Amino acid sequence: MRREPGLYDEPEFFGARQGLIVLTDQGLRLRLFQTRPIPLEVDLECRPGKLLALVGPSGSGKSTILRCIAGLYRPATGHIRCAGATWLDTGAGIDLPPQTRKAGLVFQDFALFPHLNVQQNIEIAVNPGFTKSGRAEKALQFLEHVNLAGLEKRFPHTLSGGQKQRVALARALAREPAILLLDEPFSAVDQVTRRKLKLQTLQLTRGLNIPIVLVTHDLEEASMLADTMCVLHAGKTLQSGKPAELFERPESTLVARLVDVRNLFPARVEAQLPGLEATRLECSGLRIEAAYHPGYLEGDDVYWSIPASSLLLHSRLRPSKGIRENPVEGRIFELIVIGGICTAVVRCECSRLDFTVELPVHVANRNRLRVGELIGFSILKKSVHIMPWEPPHGGSPRPQDSSDSTCNQNGWPDRRP
Repeated sequence: MRREPGLYDEPEFFGARQGLIVLTDQGLRLRLFQTRPIPLEVDLECRPGKLLALVGPSGSGKSTILRCIAGLYRPATGHIRCAGATWLDTGAGIDLPPQTRKAGLVFQDFALFPHLNVQQNIEIAVNPGFTKSGRAEKALQFLEHVNLAGLEKRFPHTLSGGQKQRVALARALAREPAILLLDEPFSAVDQVTRRKLKLQTLQLTRGLNIPIVLVTHDLEEASMLADTMCVLHAGKTLQSGKPAELFERPESTLVARLVDVRNLFPARVEAQLPGLEATRLECSGLRIEAAYHPGYLEGDDVYWSIPASSLLLHSRLRPSKGIRENPVEGRIFELIVIGGICTAVVRCECSRLDFTVELPVHVANRNRLRVGELIGFSILKKSVHIMPWEPPHGGSPRPQDSSDSTCNQNGWPDRRP
């Protein structure tokens, strides 16, 4: 098999198997800015072999960023560098066309050619330096790697959603890309297939030493697949980091709400206790000790959050370690079981705050949790995260500091009877 010499000579692919994709030593770095028609203020990077997930509400600019990387959209101002080459530099007048950027793109609707069979859909992306028989052989190799061997003569309309997604992934990789771009690749398939495809994609991409950028609305998907997650809003990057960091340590209440932090409350700094390595908060009559946060003064209005999985249930069978740490009692008024996780919404007896507690189902069953029952839990000091106060949407007043006030789950006066 002959081909033109180039960047991809004897590549490796998916680790153990004989390879198809070269190992690159440089990743993605981009900065984009414009005010209209689509606002963008983006600063991102992704190293080779890592997956960056872009999350945010509809219209936040996620797909536009992918199009900028692929060369399908030109921002007013920007700089994109990938695999050691500058793809876009508006200041220097550099704007490489899509066909020279070597970006593998998997579209949301897969965008397979309906008049071509599976093998031909992949062959069309193989480097033209291969002979005709060489392109066919390469296409069959990629089909084998995505577990679709034997379907090469099938046409797209005869494939399931999951099979189409894997053909689209094989075609994207057949370009021998310097970067792989995934635009909501699992949204067009059913839930069961989606779960299988996530696991398969995780296995397939783990051996790729190229940067991978995933656009998704699914926070669970981003948490499962991503090494780094970036939260976007109105075209602006708000925070980037490991998924766990964003869920546990959001930099603002906006980020907390965008990543669906359930336990988010306004409070006031009551005391700074450096000798005890603690910051004490007053929240609608409930006093909470957090790890020491020296950046706040006594009397400052703040927000605090804690992951639902970090609330420690007080066992009814034997005392739990940490039972004395910020103990709270509340009554369960909602109990939901999904996928092995039991989610309980508990209304605090002393402050009327609503806490969301997540537990494995076997723990909930062992403790015989039921709607209407009174339970105890601890707010672990080390898991309490404090962030600057921000006015909520609608310009609501600052949090109440009276211990007699009753407040809802966001800390504002409760209007319920």
